[in-house]
Amino acid sequence: METYVQNFLTQLPTLPAFVDTPEKGAGLLESPLEETPIQIEEALGLLQREVDVPGINSASGGHLGYIPGGGLYYSGLGDYLAAVTNKYAGIFFSAPGAVRMENMLLRWMASLIGFPADAAGNLTSGGSIASLIALATARDAQKITSRIIPDAVVYTTAHAHHCLDKALRIAGLGECPVRHIPMDAQYRMQAEALESAIKEDKAAGLKPWLLIVSAGTTDVGAIDPLNELAQITREHGLWYHVDAAYGGFFALSPSGKPRLAGIEAADSVVMDPHKGLFIPYGLGAVLIKNRQQTAETHHYLANYMQDALSATEEASPADLSPELSKHFRGLRLWLPLKLHGVAAFRDALEEKLNLAQYAYQQLQQTAGFEAPVAPELSVVIFRYIPEAITDVNEFNQKLIKAVQQDGRVFLSSTLLDNNFMLRLAILSFRTHQETIDLALTILREKAAELEQELKG
Repeated sequence: METYVQNFLTQLPTLPAFVDTPEKGAGLLESPLEETPIQIEEALGLLQREVDVPGINSASGGHLGYIPGGGLYYSGLGDYLAAVTNKYAGIFFSAPGAVRMENMLLRWMASLIGFPADAAGNLTSGGSIASLIALATARDAQKITSRIIPDAVVYTTAHAHHCLDKALRIAGLGECPVRHIPMDAQYRMQAEALESAIKEDKAAGLKPWLLIVSAGTTDVGAIDPLNELAQITREHGLWYHVDAAYGGFFALSPSGKPRLAGIEAADSVVMDPHKGLFIPYGLGAVLIKNRQQTAETHHYLANYMQDALSATEEASPADLSPELSKHFRGLRLWLPLKLHGVAAFRDALEEKLNLAQYAYQQLQQTAGFEAPVAPELSVVIFRYIPEAITDVNEFNQKLIKAVQQDGRVFLSSTLLDNNFMLRLAILSFRTHQETIDLALTILREKAAELEQELKG
């Protein structure tokens, strides 16, 4: 097992970032679960061929497509230790040290964004469950009962992450009217438009109750004007939720922190360590200022848990989220923070911001490429405008496919105002300037080849 891991890490710098195999892991089905065991070498062979090779290599520095999920080795060791020791981290009575560790991590996160030390928090499986916890708490804090849901208005933008729509639906709020507030040229919510929409809805007898804003949108990495929006929510009594799943941990970096000014005014914030702290997929976090309100929404009592009631030195995660059975997630974050030191994470985040600016400048200076949005964080949006070819969208669809088939780096795409755009999402701790230079070289080569092919 140790040899397998070491071989993967040793080969990683030369492995492709994307492999599109015809079978797509179907070889696993040829080895069904049976009564008799197989040797570990055979199992690891199946893992390598059918799971590790096909698709996106998320551990690669060349993963520049979707927001990467890190892959720190010490985080893997933390998960291994948590699984072997098998601490139940749901209640303080069961695992006081584990719960203290997770709550310590949450207090540290709260300090990064200017939240009070007694804010409620929970380490979740990701931003989706973190958002569900926040919006369920907001629902109860704002007294949104079933009778008024059709008149209870939510405000956000078209670039809000889809997990927030999902969270509203799961929380029983699917019938709430949702207003998509217009955005400016940099795809940030327009504060004046929000103010007007709230006033119009109040005049119509509706109940504005929730504002969802972004600190780092998935499409372009935009940060909504947090301070201006905070003032509007205070004036009108709305719950103020900031989705900082991608952007929140840039508060660690010297140039990132000022861009997040105003996040401290939020009622709830989501920020994902498996994005901005380079941890493997499976670790999100929610922070909520009103601890009592979170507990009222999520607490539970059961007779068989009566022994646990006397242990109250720390808040139990099971009282602050929908989860009862819970993996000891904190160890996968605590161990790398302790063994690398916080400064290493701060430097890496600053590097990613600098790489985004570098990529943006290089694209602006390269003939044929258009980069219409200056990056606020580490996502760069661009496309290629070919000469004498009228269907620019079709050309860029072919360009992204060519880059992905090449496999040395992986890029993704999105639509902005019906324009097909390519995305560089720079957030792997293994991504450095040479990676960006390689991606730019591949883009230039593939664009030139495609243009020549279409002209010929």
